[in-house]
Amino acid sequence: MDPFRGLGLPRIPGFGELLSLLQTQTEALAQLPRTLSDLNGTVRQLIQLVDSATETIASVQRTAERLETLVDDLEEPVRALKPGLQRVARVLDDPVVETVPDTLRHIQDDLVPLIAGLRQAQTRMGTVTGLLRRPPRRPRDDEEDDGY
Repeated sequence: MDPFRGLGLPRIPGFGELLSLLQTQTEALAQLPRTLSDLNGTVRQLIQLVDSATETIASVQRTAERLETLVDDLEEPVRALKPGLQRVARVLDDPVVETVPDTLRHIQDDLVPLIAGLRQAQTRMGTVTGLLRRPPRRPRDDEEDDGY
């Protein structure tokens, strides 16, 4: 029992507490080499990570430079297309453009069979006119050939 406990004076550590503090300090010092080894491994991993990040940043920089060159090469031709694209947009915005598929379908349905029929008639007419043609007349022996 501490005689100064109720007087508000700091307590003086005893021998048991001193041994406990020394034991805790000794255990902490015993863990120090392992802690330093873990820290050393972590620092090595950090160095590898920084090296990898440096390589990645260099690669990204090269890619960005290549993209910038491509954009510089393509920028002028693309800008030159702008007026033509605007004209095409105005044409495509015209309501008549929406009727083109129906018009093409009507042509396919109505005119293509008609054209096929005309071709068939033309072929038949060619056959008939071929039959009606006479072979050239040969002059008779008593007629003279004038060469006409």
